[in-house]
Amino acid sequence: MIEKGKISAMQMGIMMYPTITATAILLVPAITARYAKQDMWLSPFWASLIGFLTVYIAVQLHHLYPQKTLIEYSEDILGKFLGKAIGFIFLFFYLHANGIIIREYGEFVVGNFLSHTPLVVVMGSMILVCSFAVRSGVEVIGRLAEVIVPVVIILILTNIILLIPDMKVENMFPIMEKGIMPSLMGAIIPQGWFTEFLLIAFLLPYVDDRNKGKKWGMISVTAVMLTLSLINIAVLFVLGGITSRFLYPAFSAVRYVSIADFLEHIEAIVMALWVAGVFVKIAVFYYALVLGTAQWLNLSDYRPITFPIGFLLLLFAVWSAPNLIELTHFLGSSSPFYRISIQTGIPLILLFIAKWRRKTNNQKLTQQG
Repeated sequence: MIEKGKISAMQMGIMMYPTITATAILLVPAITARYAKQDMWLSPFWASLIGFLTVYIAVQLHHLYPQKTLIEYSEDILGKFLGKAIGFIFLFFYLHANGIIIREYGEFVVGNFLSHTPLVVVMGSMILVCSFAVRSGVEVIGRLAEVIVPVVIILILTNIILLIPDMKVENMFPIMEKGIMPSLMGAIIPQGWFTEFLLIAFLLPYVDDRNKGKKWGMISVTAVMLTLSLINIAVLFVLGGITSRFLYPAFSAVRYVSIADFLEHIEAIVMALWVAGVFVKIAVFYYALVLGTAQWLNLSDYRPITFPIGFLLLLFAVWSAPNLIELTHFLGSSSPFYRISIQTGIPLILLFIAKWRRKTNNQKLTQQG
């Protein structure tokens, strides 16, 4: 195995939490509100179903090939040529997806805080920091997530509590005025974020207590679902019907915090801890890409290709969209189908083929016996 490090199932679950929520808490509320209106708080519940399915598929494939990652067992299931082709599709997808994540991060930071700093500098500095974490291995990323995630969760809850004076519960009513369809429509795009749980297929071979992998994967999906629903409720209570007009509703809502004319303008604190969460997200995607590429190329070590792939990520971040409007349009239109087909559709087909092949092999052995 290329990776010598080990993480616990709990660390894996903790790593996956910011991997989904870091960008979802910024962009999903506005996209969901556009379709679901006052039922936007329900949408994460429907969207999470595909997250549970993705975790189940990844765990089932891991049980069949316990020592291998998604890139390796694709060849075992489909043969060398087809397996390499599917592996390339996954690697290209993660290169493109991480480029988009880095671009989202860069656009947010430059647009709200560092307006005079070149976008390439903001994105490049984050990639450089992440590359050191990736070179250090999965153990280091797991331990960093253990430190960062509890602080991020405390911050999210604290901000929601501080917003209570500005909340209006009546913004939530009438519930399901037009039935269940608006909340289901609002769940289509967040589903794309939940399919990112396929990344556990790159982490499970390095989990010490593998029998707990499914449990912590499901716990992580539940935590993400509750977080997104809670943020949607808070944003809806504060902003009401104008939620969809904001690009970053959760960040805009935080600006309402004002306690006794003393505790105000806490956006900088929110920003600092959000950046820490995005760091974990980019690092996990980056790690899966580097590890998968090394396995696809049959290399003995993944570390030498870390910096070259980092440079590719910067190029893809620049090329991913000409501007923020185009990027947001892509994330709100074709992106969910692109993500679902690759991160849930292809693994589901792989699982069916793997089960079928195992069944036919067992039948042949029985007949020979």
